Amino acid sequence: MKRMSALALLLAASFSGCVHAPDKDLSQFRAANPSSILVVPVVNQSVEVTAADYFLSTVSVPLAERGFYVFPVNLVKRMLEDEGLSDASLVHAAGTDKICPMFGTDAVLYVTIQEWNAQYMVLATVVNVKMAYKIKDCKTGATIWEHEQKMAYTPNNNSTGNPFGDLIVMAITAAVAKAAPNYVPLARQANAMAFYGDGVGIPPGPYAVAGK
Repeated sequence: MKRMSALALLLAASFSGCVHAPDKDLSQFRAANPSSILVVPVVNQSVEVTAADYFLSTVSVPLAERGFYVFPVNLVKRMLEDEGLSDASLVHAAGTDKICPMFGTDAVLYVTIQEWNAQYMVLATVVNVKMAYKIKDCKTGATIWEHEQKMAYTPNNNSTGNPFGDLIVMAITAAVAKAAPNYVPLARQANAMAFYGDGVGIPPGPYAVAGK
């Protein structure tokens, strides 16, 4: 319920970039029937050096709510570092035959951050995130689900009734959003769209609670 409430609030706050994609063929995912999903460190292609860590903090909850056992991401990161896989690119390049036995997981989620930025346009700032998701089956190494999700957010400006005053408020709001953009709620929204989206999301796992 909390996830759905947050979803409704975010949708009401000027979101764009959500385009319904054709329904995915989920037959491979259903055939693999994973119970556990390992989330490995995120490859960050953006210029924001903190993007990967911030995003990683948002991904476990929606997967767990979808009904899968999710390994603690910080523990996973530490164990991979101990095995010489301290860079996310090395982890993504390693085969599932190397990663999966370390944790005894059924599947692995790989995420690449393609966009994580705030575009400043004087009177408005647009905050953007875009991620590419891929889940691979540990038994075969095959990709059983993949998706790209982009979200954009522009803070609302309430009218004061004074056109000149409104311009000042808009400029200040845009400057604040540019100086300290809040990416985390947007990343959570992107995850919800990716994992739960009609026709694109992953099927419920074995631990899913009825009604969620």
